[in-house]
Amino acid sequence: MQKNEFVIKLSGLTEKAIQNTIELLESGATVPFIARYRKEMTGALDEVQIAQIRDLAKKYDELIARQQTILASIEEQGKLTEELKSKILTCFDSPVLEDIYLPYKQKRQTKGDKAKKLGLEPLAKMIMSQRGGDPEQMAERFVKGDVEDEQMAIQGAIDIIAEWVNENASARSRMRQLFQRKSILQSKVMKGKSEEGAKYRDYFDFSEPLYKTASHRFLALIRAEREGFISLKVQPDKEEAIELLERFFVKSEDECGDVVARACKESYNRLMASSLENELIAEAKEKADKEAIKVFSTNLRQLLLAPPIGNKRTLALDPGFRTGCKVVCLDESGDLLTNATIYPHPPQNERDKASAKLAQLVQAYKIEAIAIGDGTAGRETEAFVKHTRFDRDLDVYVVREDGASIYSASPIARKEFPDYDVTVRGAVSIGRRLMDPLAELVKIDPKSVGVGQYQHEVNQTHLKDALDDVVVSAVNAVGVDLNTASPYLLSYVSGLGMSLAENIVAYRTENGGISSREELKKVKRLGDKAFEQAAGFLRVPNSSNPLDNSAVHPETYPIVGKMAKQLGVEISELIGNEALLKSIQKSDFPTIDGFTFDDILKELKKPSRDPRKKAKILEFDSRIRTIDDLKEGMILNGIVTNVTNFGAFVNIGIKENGLIHKSQLADVYVEDPAQFISLHEHVEVRVVEIDVARKRVGLKRI
Repeated sequence: MQKNEFVIKLSGLTEKAIQNTIELLESGATVPFIARYRKEMTGALDEVQIAQIRDLAKKYDELIARQQTILASIEEQGKLTEELKSKILTCFDSPVLEDIYLPYKQKRQTKGDKAKKLGLEPLAKMIMSQRGGDPEQMAERFVKGDVEDEQMAIQGAIDIIAEWVNENASARSRMRQLFQRKSILQSKVMKGKSEEGAKYRDYFDFSEPLYKTASHRFLALIRAEREGFISLKVQPDKEEAIELLERFFVKSEDECGDVVARACKESYNRLMASSLENELIAEAKEKADKEAIKVFSTNLRQLLLAPPIGNKRTLALDPGFRTGCKVVCLDESGDLLTNATIYPHPPQNERDKASAKLAQLVQAYKIEAIAIGDGTAGRETEAFVKHTRFDRDLDVYVVREDGASIYSASPIARKEFPDYDVTVRGAVSIGRRLMDPLAELVKIDPKSVGVGQYQHEVNQTHLKDALDDVVVSAVNAVGVDLNTASPYLLSYVSGLGMSLAENIVAYRTENGGISSREELKKVKRLGDKAFEQAAGFLRVPNSSNPLDNSAVHPETYPIVGKMAKQLGVEISELIGNEALLKSIQKSDFPTIDGFTFDDILKELKKPSRDPRKKAKILEFDSRIRTIDDLKEGMILNGIVTNVTNFGAFVNIGIKENGLIHKSQLADVYVEDPAQFISLHEHVEVRVVEIDVARKRVGLKRI
């Protein structure tokens, strides 16, 4: 099977789109670039489809490599036949490929190996043939050397047959199907762990068919087992499994058939059950990982594309009680102007002094907005700020601070602010998150931003790859200002990476900025390929060419020039002029494809439009500060902080986020909560359950 055929089979996409996409990827093109600027070659595949082709092509390459490893191993043993070679080279199913290899796989000495060394393999073959005869009489002539008696000989034959049963590819295939269809997932609490593992008490005596187990529940069970609170078992009914093997291998009703039946039972109990159970758990884990990573990716994208307030002078507070509230003032570019610490809360209670300080900072630095971290003392600080009198009207925003502490102690933060401690860096991060969430959050490990679902249980390599894809996609969807972006933001631009991003920053520092996209070619080690991949996603607002501040790619600038010339106007007059743009006909440009033509016109109508929404302020209920203030039936405002497969978590103004279970999201059945609610959404909810002991709040969306 060729790579294209493999990808077609598993993706269902067209051959031409797959062929062209693979060629583009192999030539060094990135997923965002292909999705945005090569639609004519892919049939307008989106980023998800292109990434799927990339991943399936990689899987194909890994399977080919595994085939070659297996062939080399078997050939080295001198056991490779043309039939076996053909079977391996035509197998593109990993479990089946491993089944084919199993009899030839090098392993530690087994019971069967020991029996073979005692010369008992001929006896095993005689019994396995089931052509009649008494096994004990057959065994008599094998009683010699270290074989003490007939029973020992027969047991040795059973050990050998059990391994044949386990290594039979057809039998394993049938047994695998049984495991997949009928396995029951069971968990039991470990002795003496009931109290310590109380948060997992729902799983202390749990049982359900594996195929019905939701991904989040499976990952919770995996976590509970990893932490030592429960034991897990995933198997079908043992008698049914053994009966299946007996039907496959037992061909007679005589004594030889009875011995083979004993070998089937031993094979299942000693070899096959645990092997297939581990395989099934790994398969279920992989499926659950994909679901969890998909949820995390969706949330992360929404978090990265959270509404910015833009280039406004911002005062940011990182709240605290005993240690006070760290205050920073940032200019329009997010640069630190000054910092201070105020103590409006217990034990100091310096409210008047703190108010005066805030008012002075707002006036002195011409502050336009205030950002308050939503952690400890966040609500109290918000109330304090709103009761402070300023010389102007100010919008006050509560900002998620997940990961701010991790950023503040990171090498990135130390490099940005070598002369300031972690408290100042944390407050700066909170302020910058309000101004431009995307630009700030790219500096933080995505796993630390608080929007995952069992992210520590999933395959970390797959998680990192998926989250990197999301960050790259979000950065390129928004576009990056070539002259103001940090190297961390630039590094996610299609075709760049950290080395070229740092070279860009060094060049613009040395030359007082970059005046055009074309000038980008002067940056050290930034060649034609990198320019092709990156240019369309970079913005130069003050360039003499207005297209440099749009998503129009430089390779199509001549087309736009021809459009303007045909209408007798300058390019700058064409941009944003819908009447003029409507008069342009595709038939006048026969050399360009329809996708490119439509994209150019769409971009010229609203050049460099930020796809993010406008930031909104949410007012929490002032009566609610802690979980003890809640009462069932209360109707509250909230903001969605996380969306999972089982529901959405909502900040209602207290430390504990409430949960809208998916059964409480809508008046219809909800399979996927993400289709009904999204991160950052402002919602009105009713309190339906309060569990103070477990610090859980149940909500219903109104």
